[in-house]
Amino acid sequence: MRVPATPLIALEAGLIIAWSSGFIGARLAADVSSVFLVLFWRFVIVGLLLLPLFAQVVRAVLTLRSIAIQSSLGAFAMFGYLALGVKAIELGVPAGTAALISALQPLATAALVAPLLGERVDRVQWLGLAIGLVGVGIAVGGALGHAPLWAYALSLASMASLVIATLIAKAVPDATPLFPALGIQSLVAALLFAPLAVLGGGIVPEIETGFVAAVAWFILFSTIGAYGLYWLCLRRTTATRVGSLIYLTPPVTMIWAWAMFGEPLAPLAVIGFAVCLLGVGLTRWGGSRTQACHATGSD
Repeated sequence: MRVPATPLIALEAGLIIAWSSGFIGARLAADVSSVFLVLFWRFVIVGLLLLPLFAQVVRAVLTLRSIAIQSSLGAFAMFGYLALGVKAIELGVPAGTAALISALQPLATAALVAPLLGERVDRVQWLGLAIGLVGVGIAVGGALGHAPLWAYALSLASMASLVIATLIAKAVPDATPLFPALGIQSLVAALLFAPLAVLGGGIVPEIETGFVAAVAWFILFSTIGAYGLYWLCLRRTTATRVGSLIYLTPPVTMIWAWAMFGEPLAPLAVIGFAVCLLGVGLTRWGGSRTQACHATGSD
């Protein structure tokens, strides 16, 4: 008997929650000597845990093409996105501003999917994406800060890395099962994070509660949960629709922080969350209208 596929809306809800967890993980890792050390061990452990599944796939269906695709996803979506984003904040880019720059990802993706992938983005979707960005701005209230200009360029490059990974995943679909794919991506990310961890003080951690909690959180929620659901959603729907969900992560992160750490939930955060919901709703509705038009042959 075939098990029914999980409804897309359930995967999308899980993605919003799981993607938001990465910022909470960063908070948990704040007291660790090097965040790059946490990220290195996060991906090493995930890669080792999934290695048996990877070995099974190697014997069955894995090709050099699949390894190249999954390695590029690990390099851009995991290493590039995280390393550049963390370094930008370390250099003084305010977290709110970093969130706003990261929130450009849905707009950048939408601008590129039409010429590169042939996905149509209609005017209602563009309106929804613009409203979603406004909602993020209201929610996080990012200030410009006093970081050097090139630090903001790193934050922009972090966002671009996720856009590139998204386009690769849609342009060259790969049949590698999810968990072996995450294993390959994680091992590649671990190799790339290793030099940064060494420069930050070494790759041998002090095994204490804060380090273990941060690594465990990143593994469960931010790697297997967030990246796993991101790739699953991309396999099921358009890049524009998946990208629009990122708008909801900064407000949801604030709810996480309120629930876990008692951080105040500002009225603007609630207003921004409502605006983000409106933007995402319009993007989804516009996409549904476009698909219906194609299905009926109307313009």
